[in-house]
Amino acid sequence: MEDLKNTKIWKRNKNHNTIVKCNDVNFGEGFFTVIAGPCAIENSEMALKTAKEVEKLGASVFRSSLFKPRTSPYSFQGIGKEGVNILAEIRSQTNLLLESEVLSEEHLDILIDHIDIIRIGSRNMDNYELLKIVGKINKPVILKRGMSSTLKEFLFAAEYIIEAGNEQIILCERGIRSFDNYTRNTLDILAIPSLKELTHLPVIVDPSHSTGKRSLVPSASKAAIAAGADGLMIEVHPDPTKALSDGEQSIDFFTFEKLMKEIKKLLEIFDKSTIFKNELSN
Repeated sequence: MEDLKNTKIWKRNKNHNTIVKCNDVNFGEGFFTVIAGPCAIENSEMALKTAKEVEKLGASVFRSSLFKPRTSPYSFQGIGKEGVNILAEIRSQTNLLLESEVLSEEHLDILIDHIDIIRIGSRNMDNYELLKIVGKINKPVILKRGMSSTLKEFLFAAEYIIEAGNEQIILCERGIRSFDNYTRNTLDILAIPSLKELTHLPVIVDPSHSTGKRSLVPSASKAAIAAGADGLMIEVHPDPTKALSDGEQSIDFFTFEKLMKEIKKLLEIFDKSTIFKNELSN
């Protein structure tokens, strides 16, 4: 990692930690932020129902993807730009921040006035031209680790954004490919403390893509907290069995509520401030 020492993302000393602020939500050391919502928005009714529920249970940011990169061209690709009106509905009926994935400069143009946080997915982590463009936008960016990327490659991708002028970067560990196929990916739990040693940027975890199995999402979420994560991105759906995208790794409202209560208790142990919008009952 010697060649990373001259980068802007390199952690100079133990007190050099960036807090990414977006309205009244903070990402970074000492805080914990939950992003929740479906893998992809399907329609207005489903999106609003989910947004209101995850906000009630303590999420601060709504996962609101309109464009989906899929391995198969026949899989659901998202509802596209027509979903912008749904984002406006969510904004008018909740206090949630909105984040969404962009796959291209065209998508960025469509979404830029309707979202608070830009997400660069794992398939675009090394799309350096897109990273440069996002680096010129004054909005926080969630950068997901590529599914086969080393930590060095991940951090150099972040450097492209920060070098272009945008220092509001949130790193997201989302699991990497390995030889085992029981889980969709392998959650690199040591990536969390390693990234915190190497960089001053906030680190969150996506337990949904890491596992690919809804039964494992709670365990992965709690392991991430114990390892020092600054937040989670969790896929939540009213009826995961009917989801048009990644239903097998999405949890329902009941499971999300139970998990959020467990998260709050863990955060008290690890002395992290919570950004829950509503107090959860014990």
